[in-house]
Amino acid sequence: MEIRPGLHRIAAPIPPRFIAMHLFTGPSGALLFDTGVDGSVEGTLLPYLHETGIDPASIRWVVSSHCDFDHTGGNAALRAIAPAAELLAGAADQLMTENIEVLIAGRYGEFSRADGFDDPASTTAEIRESTRLIGVDRALTGGEIIDLGGGRELEIVAVPGHSPGHLAVWDKANSALAISDAVLGETVPTADGEPAFPPTYRDAVAYVDSIARLRAYGADLLLTAHYPVYEGGGVEEFLDISLAYTERIDRAIEKHLVGEMTSLELIHDAAAELGPWPHDAAEYLIFPMTGNLERLAKAGRVAEGWRDGTRTWKWIR
Repeated sequence: MEIRPGLHRIAAPIPPRFIAMHLFTGPSGALLFDTGVDGSVEGTLLPYLHETGIDPASIRWVVSSHCDFDHTGGNAALRAIAPAAELLAGAADQLMTENIEVLIAGRYGEFSRADGFDDPASTTAEIRESTRLIGVDRALTGGEIIDLGGGRELEIVAVPGHSPGHLAVWDKANSALAISDAVLGETVPTADGEPAFPPTYRDAVAYVDSIARLRAYGADLLLTAHYPVYEGGGVEEFLDISLAYTERIDRAIEKHLVGEMTSLELIHDAAAELGPWPHDAAEYLIFPMTGNLERLAKAGRVAEGWRDGTRTWKWIR
């Protein structure tokens, strides 16, 4: 639906969740922010464009917010309906936006060797099946301006934390920030609003900095990929909740890190205090928990070690 002039929110199902793509239109062309999974383009985006009378060929720019498969999986399908569109992605995410095996190994398999955590084989198979990646035409680092014509300009904003090259889009004319997964509240929801899994930010320092950067825009409208639309005071509230969750993880680490523990041992002890997810979903706390542990290690408060080939953590006294 068109939620502000020239700003469309198009939600595609990825059961049990959804992925919201955002389309910014102007006299000189349109910018699409994320393409969902492979089926999202033909199943949801294309029917929406036909229904609203928007020519797919008017899409001149496609920005992948970050490398995750549910945001880039439709890139090849989008190229088929808008062959002249320029594909843009964050420089630090470029390789994982272009190559599915690099994405699976470097993103989803990051904790396999050191921590003994990996996606189930069925999840990896689903990722491969629903993702068709293509080469990036231009890498972005933030600060770039996209001119849609008629005096309407969009600013690309670098917001790392969930991924190293995560991008957002600032639409000043609508006081709107499209942030995709740059900020993740205190739980990632299903389409029905039920808790699905933890906020999977990865770099705690960058994530907190990005929250502050987004807050400085004073946006009236905050557009995420998997959450409701936030307006007015709801924007600040969502940012506050997201920041508070990073502090909540710090408190859980301080309480539950006793002696030398592996990441999964720590997560299993602390999970009940950090969210309502079932056991398997709670293990995805390894993303934010590792980010916070690394932040504490850089501050000289936690030491990283090894036990029988598995990474461990303990307080430095």
